[in-house]
Amino acid sequence: MDKKDIYEHLAKIYLDASVTSKKQTKKSSFFKSPFFIAGSAAVLALIFLFNFITQEHKTPKNAEIALVISAEPIKINFNFNPAKKEIYSINLNNLNMFNFRTLEFSVKKAGILNKINLRVEFANIYNERSEIYFKEIPHRWQTHRVNLADFKNISDWSCMHEISFIVEEWNVKDKNGVVFIDNVKFLR
Repeated sequence: MDKKDIYEHLAKIYLDASVTSKKQTKKSSFFKSPFFIAGSAAVLALIFLFNFITQEHKTPKNAEIALVISAEPIKINFNFNPAKKEIYSINLNNLNMFNFRTLEFSVKKAGILNKINLRVEFANIYNERSEIYFKEIPHRWQTHRVNLADFKNISDWSCMHEISFIVEEWNVKDKNGVVFIDNVKFLR
């Protein structure tokens, strides 16, 4: 080999190597470019958003959906010397309760010896009223679950006016006392 052949051979090796390194630099710089990163982030965000929108949000079969009506305990302090009944009403503001199936609440009385029965009453905007009695309220918290279908006189649950908790003179042993009601909620 003469000098010219050696120079051509070295030039060929050098030029091929430099072209290859430039191609690799262009590829690696393309993946590091802000446009590629922003485009990838946008595509991932769109995929996430599409999955979020199209995903059916179903609750598990054993889960309950609750609408809490009273977050704080209700105190019904009754004294039946002048009055005949004490009522605590919660305005439901024409609530559509068509999809709710159960009323749940906790109740207790203050005195151990007093025998107290509690009336729970629903009313809708058409003045349909229906009530259920709970006998012998305990002096410790007790949770009651009532199927709304047990309130027989309500035919339209789409515009409910109020729920009332009532202590009546003829349903207590002593003429004064206290009833506490807590965690009033409607369940689906």
